[in-house]
Amino acid sequence: MALANENYLKVPGIYGFDEIEKKVNAYKLLHPKADIIRLGVGDVTRPLPTEVIKAIHKATDEMGHENTFRGYSPPQGYDFLISKIQKDYRSKGITLSKGSIFINDGAKSAIGNIGHVLGRDNIIAIAEPVYPVYENATIMSGRAGTQTGQNKWSNIVYLRCTPENNFIPELPREKVDVIYLCNPNNPTGTAINRKELKKWVDYAIDHHSIIVYDGAYEAYIQDQEIPRSIYEIKGAKKVAIEVRTFSKTAEFTGLRCGYAVFPEELNVYTKMGDAVPLVELWSRRNSNYTNGISYIVQRGAEAVYSEKGKQEVSEIINYYLTNTALVRSELISLGFKVFGKVNSPYVWFKVPGKISSWEYFNELLYQKNILSTPGTLFGLEGEGFMRFTGFSSREDILKALNRLKN
Repeated sequence: MALANENYLKVPGIYGFDEIEKKVNAYKLLHPKADIIRLGVGDVTRPLPTEVIKAIHKATDEMGHENTFRGYSPPQGYDFLISKIQKDYRSKGITLSKGSIFINDGAKSAIGNIGHVLGRDNIIAIAEPVYPVYENATIMSGRAGTQTGQNKWSNIVYLRCTPENNFIPELPREKVDVIYLCNPNNPTGTAINRKELKKWVDYAIDHHSIIVYDGAYEAYIQDQEIPRSIYEIKGAKKVAIEVRTFSKTAEFTGLRCGYAVFPEELNVYTKMGDAVPLVELWSRRNSNYTNGISYIVQRGAEAVYSEKGKQEVSEIINYYLTNTALVRSELISLGFKVFGKVNSPYVWFKVPGKISSWEYFNELLYQKNILSTPGTLFGLEGEGFMRFTGFSSREDILKALNRLKN
């Protein structure tokens, strides 16, 4: 009798954003002519940068000739892309070895898989509300411990983010082993500044903890006090994995490409107390579990670092940030309590009155034909809040704001 991994039964059968699509599709069946504007799911909508398209076309042509055909990618990724990432970090005063950078198919899979090279008895710290994959991956891998009620878990420390602390997580009072930080945060759009991030790095050094640093939205940072990389903080290479993606910077949500950094200075420990470089464990996992990301996609990602590619990416980022600023400004003018500033494509705001997040989601969908994301999808502390995104066309943004005003 083949046994199931019953940990998979402990998470919802439908991913939260799939639940949103299910509701939207049901509404469309009843209202097939409804013009639904999507300000909910964080998927990009602008065309790929032209430099990326050129690089993909060229790489595709290469695959059609015997002397330039490529088979399996190196598990770690092609050197031409890794060296560009190295150079990008170096431009910010950060030196990384080539052996510490691993190309992957996006931040989500990297974050979900990191737990596989860490012990099952680690105590995990997760901000709440936050991206649900951190918690779900911990549960499915059997690292969450036992359920303690209200969908809480014994091996997870929940760092409450509320209006009182401006949705910035505070250091845990107890010792934790693995800390997930998303900066700028998804969904709240708030960001930890350099001074506050140093406290997290110092905590991790003092407790031999690891920080899994999700920098998916680093390209949106405008405030000089917000670091673009955790490695800007002294000592961070000893305690932090950094995960990045091309999805939200260069429209790669459909192409799938990102990378994770495992500094050579970062150690984990055996039960006997012996130090083991984490990069060695990740390299073993990587070589056994993946044949790499396609040559064509990696050439497309490389083009992001060309001068014209950088310019095109910057224009895309500014487009989305302008959208987000318009949404934020309109919500404030309508009397909503809005959080976050100018460092994220997300707007986090308080639901009006005393209704729930899902009730307001339904109200926006049924009455305004606007798709939003209920805050409760990001944890219990998200109840009573909503998330809008700037990932839409300017035309749709203005149309949605007009519907809100009316």
